[in-house]
Amino acid sequence: MTVANARNRDVVHNARSPGPTPQPKAARREPGSPIKIGLFGKYGAANIGNDASIEAMVNYLSTYEPDVLIDAMCTGPEAIKARFNIDAVALQWSHLGELPGSRATAAARKSIGLVIDAVRVASWARRHDAVLIPGTGVLEASLPIVPRSFPYYMLFLCTAGRLFRTKVALVDVGAGAVSQRAVRWAYDWVIRLSTYRSYRDEASRESLRERGLDVASDPVYPDLAFALPAPAIGPGDPQTVGVGVMDYRGNNDERRRGEQLRASYLAEMKRFVRWLVDGGRNVHLFIGDANGSDDEVVREILVDVRVHHPRLDPSRVVAVPVTSFSDLMRAVSDVGSVVAVRYHNVLCALKLSKPTISISYSTKHDALMADMGVPEFCHAVATLDSTRLVRQFEELERRSGELRRILADSNAVKSRLVEGQFAELSRELFPASCHAPGGSAAELTAHRLAAQNAVPAKDGAAVPEGPTEGAADG
Repeated sequence: MTVANARNRDVVHNARSPGPTPQPKAARREPGSPIKIGLFGKYGAANIGNDASIEAMVNYLSTYEPDVLIDAMCTGPEAIKARFNIDAVALQWSHLGELPGSRATAAARKSIGLVIDAVRVASWARRHDAVLIPGTGVLEASLPIVPRSFPYYMLFLCTAGRLFRTKVALVDVGAGAVSQRAVRWAYDWVIRLSTYRSYRDEASRESLRERGLDVASDPVYPDLAFALPAPAIGPGDPQTVGVGVMDYRGNNDERRRGEQLRASYLAEMKRFVRWLVDGGRNVHLFIGDANGSDDEVVREILVDVRVHHPRLDPSRVVAVPVTSFSDLMRAVSDVGSVVAVRYHNVLCALKLSKPTISISYSTKHDALMADMGVPEFCHAVATLDSTRLVRQFEELERRSGELRRILADSNAVKSRLVEGQFAELSRELFPASCHAPGGSAAELTAHRLAAQNAVPAKDGAAVPEGPTEGAADG
Protein backbone atom coordinates (compact mmCIF):
# COMPACT_ATOMS: atom_id res chain seq x y z
CA MET A 1 0.00 0.00 0.00
CA THR A 2 1.36 3.44 -0.89
CA VAL A 3 1.94 6.11 1.72
CA ALA A 4 -0.82 8.22 0.17
CA ASN A 5 -3.34 5.37 0.22
CA ALA A 6 -2.41 4.44 3.78
CA ARG A 7 -2.93 8.00 4.95
CA ASN A 8 -6.20 8.28 3.03
CA ARG A 9 -7.45 5.21 4.84
CA ASP A 10 -6.44 6.79 8.15
CA VAL A 11 -8.21 10.07 7.33
CA VAL A 12 -11.49 8.29 6.59
CA HIS A 13 -11.37 6.77 10.09
CA ASN A 14 -10.09 9.90 11.81
CA ALA A 15 -13.36 11.80 11.96
CA ARG A 16 -13.92 11.19 15.67
CA SER A 17 -11.83 10.21 18.67
CA PRO A 18 -12.00 6.77 20.23
CA GLY A 19 -13.02 5.81 23.72
CA PRO A 20 -16.12 6.38 25.84
CA THR A 21 -17.70 9.81 25.61
CA PRO A 22 -19.34 11.41 28.65
CA GLN A 23 -23.10 11.64 28.35
CA PRO A 24 -24.35 15.15 27.47
CA LYS A 25 -25.33 17.57 30.20
CA ALA A 26 -28.43 18.80 28.41
CA ALA A 27 -30.69 17.23 31.02
CA ARG A 28 -28.97 19.27 33.76
CA ARG A 29 -29.13 22.55 31.84
CA GLU A 30 -32.15 24.79 32.09
CA PRO A 31 -34.16 24.94 28.83
CA GLY A 32 -32.91 27.82 26.72
CA SER A 33 -29.76 28.35 28.76
CA PRO A 34 -26.52 28.76 26.76
CA ILE A 35 -23.95 26.03 26.29
CA LYS A 36 -20.99 26.79 28.58
CA ILE A 37 -17.52 26.40 27.08
CA GLY A 38 -14.34 26.81 29.12
CA LEU A 39 -10.88 27.53 27.68
CA PHE A 40 -8.07 26.06 29.78
CA GLY A 41 -4.35 26.60 29.49
CA LYS A 42 -1.24 28.75 29.72
CA TYR A 43 -2.75 31.84 28.16
CA GLY A 44 -2.41 35.51 29.03
CA ALA A 45 1.16 35.09 30.30
CA ALA A 46 2.73 37.00 27.37
CA ASN A 47 3.71 33.95 25.31
CA ILE A 48 2.84 35.11 21.80
CA GLY A 49 2.34 31.62 20.37
CA ASN A 50 0.08 30.43 23.19
CA ASP A 51 -2.04 33.56 22.99
CA ALA A 52 -2.37 33.12 19.21
CA SER A 53 -3.98 29.73 19.87
CA ILE A 54 -6.61 31.05 22.26
CA GLU A 55 -7.25 34.01 19.94
CA ALA A 56 -8.01 31.63 17.07
CA MET A 57 -10.36 29.61 19.28
CA VAL A 58 -12.21 32.67 20.59
CA ASN A 59 -12.59 33.92 17.01
CA TYR A 60 -14.06 30.57 15.95
CA LEU A 61 -16.52 30.36 18.85
CA SER A 62 -17.59 34.01 18.50
CA THR A 63 -18.11 33.71 14.74
CA TYR A 64 -19.65 30.26 14.32
CA GLU A 65 -21.13 29.52 17.75
CA PRO A 66 -22.16 32.99 18.98
CA ASP A 67 -24.73 31.66 21.44
CA VAL A 68 -22.24 29.82 23.64
CA LEU A 69 -21.02 31.29 26.92
CA ILE A 70 -17.20 31.38 27.05
CA ASP A 71 -14.87 31.77 30.00
CA ALA A 72 -11.31 30.72 30.83
CA MET A 73 -9.07 29.26 33.51
CA CYS A 74 -5.53 30.31 32.65
CA THR A 75 -2.19 31.62 33.85
CA GLY A 76 -2.94 35.26 33.02
CA PRO A 77 -6.65 35.84 33.67
CA GLU A 78 -6.52 39.64 33.78
CA ALA A 79 -4.90 39.83 30.35
CA ILE A 80 -7.45 37.40 28.88
CA LYS A 81 -10.36 39.33 30.41
CA ALA A 82 -9.09 42.60 28.96
CA ARG A 83 -8.27 41.24 25.52
CA PHE A 84 -11.30 39.05 24.80
CA ASN A 85 -13.96 40.46 27.16
CA ILE A 86 -14.64 37.06 28.76
CA ASP A 87 -14.59 35.96 32.39
CA ALA A 88 -11.34 34.32 33.49
CA VAL A 89 -9.91 32.90 36.71
CA ALA A 90 -6.36 32.03 37.73
CA LEU A 91 -5.11 28.53 37.00
CA GLN A 92 -3.09 28.30 40.21
CA TRP A 93 -4.09 29.25 43.74
CA SER A 94 -0.47 30.20 44.53
CA HIS A 95 -0.71 32.95 41.91
CA LEU A 96 -3.47 34.70 43.83
CA GLY A 97 -0.83 36.33 46.03
CA GLU A 98 2.70 35.74 47.26
CA LEU A 99 3.09 35.37 51.00
CA PRO A 100 6.39 35.95 52.83
CA GLY A 101 8.09 32.98 54.44
CA SER A 102 10.97 30.52 54.43
CA ARG A 103 11.82 27.97 51.75
CA ALA A 104 10.09 25.26 53.81
CA THR A 105 6.99 27.44 54.06
CA ALA A 106 7.00 27.98 50.31
CA ALA A 107 7.31 24.23 49.66
CA ALA A 108 4.45 23.47 52.04
CA ARG A 109 2.35 26.16 50.41
CA LYS A 110 2.98 24.62 46.98
CA SER A 111 1.86 21.21 48.21
CA ILE A 112 -1.25 22.62 49.84
CA GLY A 113 -1.84 24.74 46.76
CA LEU A 114 -1.74 21.66 44.53
CA VAL A 115 -4.52 20.02 46.54
CA ILE A 116 -6.57 23.21 46.55
CA ASP A 117 -6.04 23.63 42.82
CA ALA A 118 -7.25 20.09 42.14
CA VAL A 119 -10.52 21.00 43.86
CA ARG A 120 -10.69 24.39 42.12
CA VAL A 121 -10.15 22.86 38.67
CA ALA A 122 -12.77 20.17 39.31
CA SER A 123 -15.29 22.72 40.56
CA TRP A 124 -14.68 24.97 37.55
CA ALA A 125 -14.88 22.09 35.05
CA ARG A 126 -18.16 20.88 36.55
CA ARG A 127 -19.86 24.15 35.60
CA HIS A 128 -19.19 23.63 31.87
CA ASP A 129 -20.61 21.51 29.09
CA ALA A 130 -17.16 21.28 27.52
CA VAL A 131 -13.64 22.51 28.22
CA LEU A 132 -11.19 23.11 25.38
CA ILE A 133 -7.40 23.22 25.50
CA PRO A 134 -6.66 25.07 22.24
CA GLY A 135 -3.32 24.56 20.53
CA THR A 136 0.15 24.93 22.07
CA GLY A 137 2.65 22.18 22.88
CA VAL A 138 0.80 20.96 25.97
CA LEU A 139 2.04 17.36 25.53
CA GLU A 140 5.69 18.23 24.84
CA ALA A 141 8.84 18.50 26.94
CA SER A 142 10.93 20.42 24.40
CA LEU A 143 11.42 23.19 26.97
CA PRO A 144 11.94 22.76 30.74
CA ILE A 145 8.83 21.63 32.62
CA VAL A 146 8.07 20.05 36.00
CA PRO A 147 5.27 17.53 36.58
CA ARG A 148 3.71 19.46 39.46
CA SER A 149 2.75 22.23 37.09
CA PHE A 150 0.64 22.18 33.95
CA PRO A 151 0.84 18.38 33.31
CA TYR A 152 -0.92 17.72 36.64
CA TYR A 153 -3.43 20.50 36.07
CA MET A 154 -4.47 18.94 32.77
CA LEU A 155 -4.79 15.61 34.58
CA PHE A 156 -7.01 17.24 37.23
CA LEU A 157 -9.16 18.65 34.43
CA CYS A 158 -9.53 15.40 32.49
CA THR A 159 -10.31 13.43 35.64
CA ALA A 160 -12.98 15.96 36.58
CA GLY A 161 -14.36 15.75 33.05
CA ARG A 162 -14.94 12.02 33.43
CA LEU A 163 -16.46 12.42 36.90
CA PHE A 164 -18.82 15.26 36.00
CA ARG A 165 -19.58 14.37 32.36
CA THR A 166 -17.83 17.46 31.01
CA LYS A 167 -16.28 16.95 27.59
CA VAL A 168 -12.57 17.80 27.51
CA ALA A 169 -11.11 18.49 24.07
CA LEU A 170 -7.41 18.83 23.26
CA VAL A 171 -7.65 20.81 20.05
CA ASP A 172 -4.75 20.87 17.62
CA VAL A 173 -2.10 20.37 20.29
CA GLY A 174 1.58 19.48 20.03
CA ALA A 175 3.11 16.34 21.53
CA GLY A 176 6.54 14.77 21.65
CA ALA A 177 8.86 12.30 23.31
CA VAL A 178 9.05 12.69 27.09
CA SER A 179 11.79 11.02 29.13
CA GLN A 180 10.76 12.28 32.57
CA ARG A 181 8.59 9.51 33.98
CA ALA A 182 6.19 11.62 36.06
CA VAL A 183 5.51 14.01 33.19
CA ARG A 184 5.03 11.15 30.73
CA TRP A 185 2.62 9.40 33.14
CA ALA A 186 0.52 12.54 33.49
CA TYR A 187 0.45 13.16 29.74
CA ASP A 188 -0.55 9.56 28.99
CA TRP A 189 -3.52 9.73 31.34
CA VAL A 190 -4.57 13.07 29.88
CA ILE A 191 -4.77 11.34 26.50
CA ARG A 192 -6.74 8.40 27.91
CA LEU A 193 -9.24 10.55 29.82
CA SER A 194 -9.86 13.32 27.28
CA THR A 195 -12.97 13.18 25.10
CA TYR A 196 -11.57 14.58 21.86
CA ARG A 197 -8.03 15.03 20.58
CA SER A 198 -6.43 16.47 17.47
CA TYR A 199 -2.81 17.33 16.75
CA ARG A 200 -0.97 20.02 14.85
CA ASP A 201 1.33 17.60 13.02
CA GLU A 202 1.71 13.92 12.28
CA ALA A 203 4.89 13.74 14.39
CA SER A 204 2.85 14.62 17.50
CA ARG A 205 0.39 11.80 16.94
CA GLU A 206 3.18 9.36 16.09
CA SER A 207 5.05 10.14 19.32
CA LEU A 208 1.97 9.12 21.31
CA ARG A 209 1.39 6.01 19.23
CA GLU A 210 4.96 4.92 19.93
CA ARG A 211 4.15 5.06 23.66
CA GLY A 212 1.35 2.53 23.12
CA LEU A 213 -1.53 5.01 23.26
CA ASP A 214 -4.58 4.47 21.07
CA VAL A 215 -4.55 7.56 18.86
CA ALA A 216 -5.24 5.95 15.48
CA SER A 217 -8.58 7.75 15.14
CA ASP A 218 -7.29 11.14 16.29
CA PRO A 219 -7.08 13.65 13.40
CA VAL A 220 -4.24 15.94 12.40
CA TYR A 221 -4.83 19.56 11.39
CA PRO A 222 -2.64 22.64 10.86
CA ASP A 223 -1.68 24.81 13.82
CA LEU A 224 -4.55 27.05 14.94
CA ALA A 225 -2.47 30.15 14.16
CA PHE A 226 -3.07 29.44 10.47
CA ALA A 227 -6.69 30.45 11.10
CA LEU A 228 -5.77 33.99 12.16
CA PRO A 229 -6.26 36.69 9.53
CA ALA A 230 -3.02 37.88 7.96
CA PRO A 231 -2.34 41.53 7.05
CA ALA A 232 -2.05 42.55 3.43
CA ILE A 233 1.63 42.14 2.67
CA GLY A 234 4.18 42.33 -0.10
CA PRO A 235 7.56 40.67 -0.38
CA GLY A 236 9.09 43.10 2.14
CA ASP A 237 12.51 44.71 1.92
CA PRO A 238 14.91 42.10 0.48
CA GLN A 239 17.80 43.81 2.29
CA THR A 240 16.14 43.48 5.70
CA VAL A 241 16.32 40.17 7.55
CA GLY A 242 14.10 39.25 10.48
CA VAL A 243 15.99 37.34 13.17
CA GLY A 244 13.82 35.71 15.81
CA VAL A 245 15.68 34.96 19.04
CA MET A 246 14.94 33.44 22.43
CA ASP A 247 16.62 32.81 25.74
CA TYR A 248 17.35 29.21 24.75
CA ARG A 249 18.59 26.93 27.55
CA GLY A 250 17.91 23.45 26.20
CA ASN A 251 15.06 21.02 26.69
CA ASN A 252 13.62 19.33 29.75
CA ASP A 253 16.53 16.86 29.94
CA GLU A 254 19.27 19.50 29.59
CA ARG A 255 18.66 21.72 32.60
CA ARG A 256 22.13 21.22 34.04
CA ARG A 257 23.72 22.34 30.78
CA GLY A 258 21.37 25.28 30.33
CA GLU A 259 23.95 28.05 30.69
CA GLN A 260 26.42 26.29 28.40
CA LEU A 261 23.75 25.76 25.74
CA ARG A 262 22.66 29.37 25.98
CA ALA A 263 26.22 30.65 25.58
CA SER A 264 26.88 28.46 22.55
CA TYR A 265 23.60 29.41 20.85
CA LEU A 266 24.08 33.11 21.51
CA ALA A 267 27.67 33.13 20.24
CA GLU A 268 26.63 31.62 16.90
CA MET A 269 23.70 34.02 16.54
CA LYS A 270 25.98 36.99 17.22
CA ARG A 271 28.35 35.82 14.47
CA PHE A 272 25.47 35.40 12.04
CA VAL A 273 24.04 38.86 12.75
CA ARG A 274 27.49 40.40 12.27
CA TRP A 275 27.77 38.61 8.91
CA LEU A 276 24.42 40.04 7.85
CA VAL A 277 25.57 43.54 8.79
CA ASP A 278 28.93 43.11 7.04
CA GLY A 279 27.02 42.20 3.86
CA GLY A 280 25.06 45.46 3.95
CA ARG A 281 21.80 43.96 5.22
CA ASN A 282 19.55 45.44 7.88
CA VAL A 283 18.41 43.28 10.82
CA HIS A 284 15.12 43.35 12.72
CA LEU A 285 15.25 41.33 15.95
CA PHE A 286 12.02 39.62 17.08
CA ILE A 287 11.09 37.84 20.30
CA GLY A 288 8.44 35.23 21.13
CA ASP A 289 7.72 35.95 24.79
CA ALA A 290 6.49 39.43 25.63
CA ASN A 291 7.17 38.93 29.36
CA GLY A 292 10.78 40.04 29.06
CA SER A 293 12.35 36.57 29.12
CA ASP A 294 13.97 37.05 25.70
CA ASP A 295 14.94 40.70 26.16
CA GLU A 296 18.42 40.02 27.54
CA VAL A 297 19.33 37.98 24.44
CA VAL A 298 18.24 40.88 22.23
CA ARG A 299 20.27 43.32 24.33
CA GLU A 300 23.40 41.16 24.15
CA ILE A 301 23.17 40.90 20.36
CA LEU A 302 22.71 44.67 20.02
CA VAL A 303 25.71 45.31 22.29
CA ASP A 304 27.82 42.87 20.26
CA VAL A 305 26.94 44.67 17.03
CA ARG A 306 27.83 48.05 18.53
CA VAL A 307 31.18 46.73 19.80
CA HIS A 308 32.17 45.34 16.40
CA HIS A 309 30.63 48.22 14.39
CA PRO A 310 30.82 51.32 16.61
CA ARG A 311 30.01 53.69 13.73
CA LEU A 312 27.07 51.71 12.40
CA ASP A 313 23.82 53.62 11.99
CA PRO A 314 21.62 52.39 14.88
CA SER A 315 18.70 51.95 12.48
CA ARG A 316 20.57 49.13 10.72
CA VAL A 317 20.00 46.67 13.58
CA VAL A 318 16.91 47.23 15.73
CA ALA A 319 14.73 45.35 18.17
CA VAL A 320 11.10 45.39 17.04
CA PRO A 321 8.68 45.39 19.99
CA VAL A 322 5.81 42.91 19.69
CA THR A 323 3.19 41.87 22.24
CA SER A 324 0.85 39.71 20.15
CA PHE A 325 0.80 37.47 17.11
CA SER A 326 -0.84 40.30 15.16
CA ASP A 327 2.06 42.58 16.10
CA LEU A 328 4.47 39.87 15.03
CA MET A 329 2.78 39.47 11.64
CA ARG A 330 2.97 43.21 11.02
CA ALA A 331 6.64 43.24 11.99
CA VAL A 332 7.50 40.23 9.82
CA SER A 333 5.65 41.73 6.85
CA ASP A 334 8.35 44.42 6.57
CA VAL A 335 11.28 42.01 6.10
CA GLY A 336 12.33 40.00 3.07
CA SER A 337 13.39 36.81 4.87
CA VAL A 338 13.45 35.33 8.37
CA VAL A 339 15.79 33.22 10.50
CA ALA A 340 14.11 32.24 13.77
CA VAL A 341 14.19 29.79 16.64
CA ARG A 342 10.84 30.14 18.43
CA TYR A 343 8.20 27.92 16.86
CA HIS A 344 5.57 30.62 16.35
CA ASN A 345 8.15 33.07 14.97
CA VAL A 346 8.90 30.43 12.33
CA LEU A 347 5.21 29.73 11.77
CA CYS A 348 4.41 33.44 11.44
CA ALA A 349 7.08 33.89 8.76
CA LEU A 350 5.89 30.84 6.84
CA LYS A 351 2.26 31.97 7.12
CA LEU A 352 3.28 35.23 5.43
CA SER A 353 5.17 33.27 2.73
CA LYS A 354 8.55 34.66 3.79
CA PRO A 355 11.62 32.57 2.87
CA THR A 356 12.54 31.18 6.29
CA ILE A 357 15.25 29.22 8.07
CA SER A 358 14.09 27.40 11.19
CA ILE A 359 16.64 27.00 13.96
CA SER A 360 14.96 23.96 15.45
CA TYR A 361 14.96 22.88 19.09
CA SER A 362 12.15 20.34 18.61
CA THR A 363 10.70 17.94 16.06
CA LYS A 364 7.73 20.31 15.76
CA HIS A 365 9.95 22.75 13.83
CA ASP A 366 11.05 20.03 11.43
CA ALA A 367 7.47 18.80 10.96
CA LEU A 368 6.24 22.32 10.22
CA MET A 369 8.98 23.01 7.67
CA ALA A 370 8.36 19.67 5.94
CA ASP A 371 4.60 20.28 5.85
CA MET A 372 5.22 23.66 4.23
CA GLY A 373 7.43 22.09 1.55
CA VAL A 374 10.78 23.53 2.68
CA PRO A 375 12.44 20.85 4.88
CA GLU A 376 15.92 21.70 3.58
CA PHE A 377 15.89 24.98 5.52
CA CYS A 378 15.96 23.45 9.00
CA HIS A 379 19.02 23.92 11.19
CA ALA A 380 19.20 22.14 14.55
CA VAL A 381 20.00 24.46 17.45
CA ALA A 382 22.00 21.65 19.10
CA THR A 383 24.51 21.82 16.24
CA LEU A 384 24.08 25.48 15.37
CA ASP A 385 27.00 26.63 13.25
CA SER A 386 27.08 30.16 11.87
CA THR A 387 29.23 29.15 8.88
CA ARG A 388 26.70 26.55 7.74
CA LEU A 389 23.85 28.94 8.56
CA VAL A 390 25.43 31.50 6.22
CA ARG A 391 25.49 28.95 3.40
CA GLN A 392 21.84 28.08 4.00
CA PHE A 393 20.91 31.75 4.02
CA GLU A 394 22.71 32.40 0.73
CA GLU A 395 20.72 29.57 -0.84
CA LEU A 396 17.55 30.98 0.72
CA GLU A 397 18.18 34.32 -0.98
CA ARG A 398 18.96 32.73 -4.35
CA ARG A 399 15.69 30.78 -4.28
CA SER A 400 13.51 33.44 -2.67
CA GLY A 401 11.01 33.73 -5.54
CA GLU A 402 10.57 29.97 -5.81
CA LEU A 403 10.19 29.62 -2.04
CA ARG A 404 7.51 32.29 -1.84
CA ARG A 405 5.46 30.39 -4.43
CA ILE A 406 5.87 27.11 -2.55
CA LEU A 407 4.81 28.73 0.72
CA ALA A 408 1.83 30.50 -0.85
CA ASP A 409 0.55 27.17 -2.18
CA SER A 410 1.09 25.51 1.19
CA ASN A 411 -0.75 28.30 2.98
CA ALA A 412 -3.77 27.83 0.72
CA VAL A 413 -3.87 24.16 1.77
CA LYS A 414 -3.45 25.03 5.47
CA SER A 415 -6.29 27.54 5.32
CA ARG A 416 -8.69 24.94 3.96
CA LEU A 417 -7.64 22.28 6.44
CA VAL A 418 -7.90 24.45 9.54
CA GLU A 419 -11.51 25.25 8.59
CA GLY A 420 -12.04 21.50 8.71
CA GLN A 421 -10.80 21.45 12.32
CA PHE A 422 -13.44 23.96 13.34
CA ALA A 423 -16.17 22.14 11.41
CA GLU A 424 -15.27 18.88 13.13
CA LEU A 425 -15.18 20.54 16.53
CA SER A 426 -18.63 22.03 15.96
CA ARG A 427 -20.05 18.61 15.14
CA GLU A 428 -18.41 17.17 18.25
CA LEU A 429 -19.55 19.89 20.67
CA PHE A 430 -22.59 21.50 19.05
CA PRO A 431 -24.29 18.84 16.90
CA ALA A 432 -27.65 20.64 17.06
CA SER A 433 -26.29 23.86 15.52
CA CYS A 434 -23.03 23.10 13.68
CA HIS A 435 -22.65 26.57 12.19
CA ALA A 436 -18.99 26.18 11.29
CA PRO A 437 -17.93 25.81 7.65
CA GLY A 438 -17.29 22.38 6.25
CA GLY A 439 -20.63 20.77 5.43
CA SER A 440 -21.37 17.15 6.14
CA ALA A 441 -18.91 14.63 7.54
CA ALA A 442 -18.57 13.06 4.10
CA GLU A 443 -17.89 16.46 2.52
CA LEU A 444 -15.29 17.26 5.17
CA THR A 445 -13.53 13.94 4.63
CA ALA A 446 -13.41 14.52 0.87
CA HIS A 447 -12.15 18.05 1.46
CA ARG A 448 -9.36 16.85 3.74
CA LEU A 449 -8.30 14.14 1.32
CA ALA A 450 -8.09 16.59 -1.57
CA ALA A 451 -6.08 19.08 0.45
CA GLN A 452 -3.72 16.52 1.98
CA ASN A 453 -2.92 14.87 -1.33
CA ALA A 454 -1.67 18.08 -2.93
CA VAL A 455 1.83 19.21 -1.99
CA PRO A 456 3.62 22.23 -3.42
CA ALA A 457 5.96 21.49 -6.29
CA LYS A 458 9.30 23.23 -6.48
CA ASP A 459 8.01 25.45 -9.28
CA GLY A 460 5.03 26.52 -7.19
CA ALA A 461 2.41 24.27 -8.79
CA ALA A 462 0.48 21.64 -6.81
CA VAL A 463 1.15 18.07 -7.83
CA PRO A 464 -0.34 14.75 -6.74
CA GLU A 465 1.51 13.18 -3.87
CA GLY A 466 3.65 10.16 -4.68
CA PRO A 467 4.57 7.23 -2.44
CA THR A 468 7.75 8.83 -1.12
CA GLU A 469 6.57 12.41 -0.64
CA GLY A 470 6.17 13.95 2.82
CA ALA A 471 2.69 14.68 4.17
CA ALA A 472 1.15 18.05 3.41
CA ASP A 473 -0.95 17.73 6.57
CA GLY A 474 -0.22 20.11 9.44
